[in-house]
Amino acid sequence: MSTVKKLACVGKECVACGVCVKACPLRMIAVHKGLNAVVDESKCAGCARCAQTCPAGVIELTEAARYEEALV
Repeated sequence: MSTVKKLACVGKECVACGVCVKACPLRMIAVHKGLNAVVDESKCAGCARCAQTCPAGVIELTEAARYEEALV
């Protein structure tokens, strides 16, 4: 049985508060130009701590394949 890799996906409604940056144990999230949070998807562990702490509720975990499709 294989495990599906999950990645954090930040919605466009992000308010760049930085709470997720502090919550990420691997420091894979950064606030980009003070506008929105950006996840380094190549290193995201899918732990969901960012999503659990996001006060705006705009971070969710998604399957890696679906995340990559959304970028295209």
